Amino acid sequence: MKNSISKAIVDCRFYALSIFIVYVISCTVGILMVHHGNQFALSQRDKIVGMAIQTDKASLNYQSGNKITAAVYDFAGNLFFAAIPQTAIGLAIFPPYFSVAYQGWVGGIVSVDGTHQSRFTSLQPTAYYFIVMLLQTVAFSLSIGAGIRCGVDTYKHNSQVSWRFWQFRIPKESILAVGHVYCVSIPLFFVGSCFEFLSSWNM
Repeated sequence: MKNSISKAIVDCRFYALSIFIVYVISCTVGILMVHHGNQFALSQRDKIVGMAIQTDKASLNYQSGNKITAAVYDFAGNLFFAAIPQTAIGLAIFPPYFSVAYQGWVGGIVSVDGTHQSRFTSLQPTAYYFIVMLLQTVAFSLSIGAGIRCGVDTYKHNSQVSWRFWQFRIPKESILAVGHVYCVSIPLFFVGSCFEFLSSWNM
């Protein structure tokens, strides 16, 4: 099992790295925009955070002091409503890069608080922000990268059979590889959510 997981990660490393790079670039753009006072980015930050405070179950539970419940909801949301859908659309190969670019940008614009002051005013909140981002970004990159690798394998197989409908299939080995990668990304999502909501660094 351990060897299968390692092989699956190695096989999707190029795609996972490409997703990671898109995350880093788009997040950096978001950080630069809000720190330079871009009104569009700041207004989007306020809109997104405001909506989350009112409707997101993780945020609502955190505000009520239910930190463990908040972490569980955040973990479930990241896994079931973000990672798995983006892994699935990885079968189309290119669409995840667009959703990832937006997701990374949102991660960047929340680097300022409600008064539009930087969260990087001291070492602790800065470290907290980047640790949370790193854990989530690595988990998403692995998950989505595995989905894209599965899409590439599917394209290659069906090209070989001239895209005959009765011979269309998603290679079983690629599906299993996605499952093996999730054996690593799921714990990363969980650790990321726990750190985000349970850490004393969360100011």
